[in-house]
Amino acid sequence: MKKVVFLTNTDTTIGFISKSKKALDIAKNRTPNKVYIEVLPSLKALRKRVPKKYKKLVRRAKKTTFILNQTYSFRVSYNNKHNLLLNRLNGAYSSSANESNKNYDYNYAYKNADIIIYPLGNKNKPSKIYKLSSKKIKKIR
Repeated sequence: MKKVVFLTNTDTTIGFISKSKKALDIAKNRTPNKVYIEVLPSLKALRKRVPKKYKKLVRRAKKTTFILNQTYSFRVSYNNKHNLLLNRLNGAYSSSANESNKNYDYNYAYKNADIIIYPLGNKNKPSKIYKLSSKKIKKIR
């Protein structure tokens, strides 16, 4: 299960999910030095500490990604169907189901996924992204 790439509806859009960053790099045809978002089934699975002044914001945020430093970003999923997979994987890395720097193409996503979880079709807008530091918050997207 560690190197498997899933194609599924995430809590925001259609995406690739995997425990392995390398497997996602290959699926997206992406350079290996980029950072992936870790999608968590709950805040209990969070590996880093959130600055105290942003804890309430992080707890209440829906469909929002937070960057804590240059190497760690996360989003907590509140989608029950998506959490069935995340609970089994105890959190996983996520990315949109497209080739790097290109638009979504179903055929490309279908060819590069090891396991496809149907139904697909939830092509909503991507998550909001905020970068948190101890002193300020910056909106990225």
